[in-house]
Amino acid sequence: MKNDETKACSSSCGKIKGITCDVKSCEFNDGENECTAGHISVGPCDASCSDETICATFRPKTEG
Repeated sequence: MKNDETKACSSSCGKIKGITCDVKSCEFNDGENECTAGHISVGPCDASCSDETICATFRPKTEG
């Protein structure tokens, strides 16, 4: 990857297009409600509505 491409990519490549996240305490929330995890895992497999699902990728933000 060229230096120009790396600079342009550094702020957006880690974001998952179309995935929004309202969890401000998650390490992967970029502060603009976009997920930067690279991939996500959602479950459980037997959920029957959105209230029964969780993001298993959640990681609490560390301070410091």
